[in-house]
Amino acid sequence: VKATRKEEAVAPATAIPTRPEPVGKVDVVAIGASTGGPNALAEVLVGLDGPLPVPIVIVQHMPASFTTLFAERLSRESGIPVREGIDGVELKPGSAWLAPGGYHMTLSRKLSTVTLHLNEDAPVHSCRPSVDVLFESVETVYRQRALAVVLTGMGEDGLTGCTALSEAGAPIVVQDQATSVVWGMAGAVAKAGISNKILPLPDVAGEVSRRAYYGR
Repeated sequence: VKATRKEEAVAPATAIPTRPEPVGKVDVVAIGASTGGPNALAEVLVGLDGPLPVPIVIVQHMPASFTTLFAERLSRESGIPVREGIDGVELKPGSAWLAPGGYHMTLSRKLSTVTLHLNEDAPVHSCRPSVDVLFESVETVYRQRALAVVLTGMGEDGLTGCTALSEAGAPIVVQDQATSVVWGMAGAVAKAGISNKILPLPDVAGEVSRRAYYGR
């Protein structure tokens, strides 16, 4: 009886389908997180194989007064230059940009130059910054050559953006339920059947590094 109950308990998580992994280089890593995200993001960035050969863009739901210190913390702990997003800055490999609290962060491309932008448009999912706003712009600029990562967080912010990225052929990685503080954002993407891998938090950094260096 005990074994049967245990099987029933794990069945929903193990039954969630994933898409076959796309093959090809990625040119940017886009990460979204909310509740539980600060510690999860720190663990992922610390676990990367040093500064990556691609830029990283991050949305963490956080008030404006906290994102400056959080970017400094991530930079200090990971050894990767992590800065708050600056309107008009050029995206370059080896660094990471965190959306400032109170601002949506988007990307645009002109020829080979990708530029970061900030705006104060209406909140999405009651959030500004919004993961969906960032991810949808990442899809427009990078199409299938983006890696999307959705970590622990409440709600469904990121699902619309991941859907667009999935349709473009981009790989999507989500944190699993067991290691998430709240399996809302990552869970919504996983349950939609559009993720390629559902991983425990300790395995996310290795997967991000592998995809960032693939083909290089």
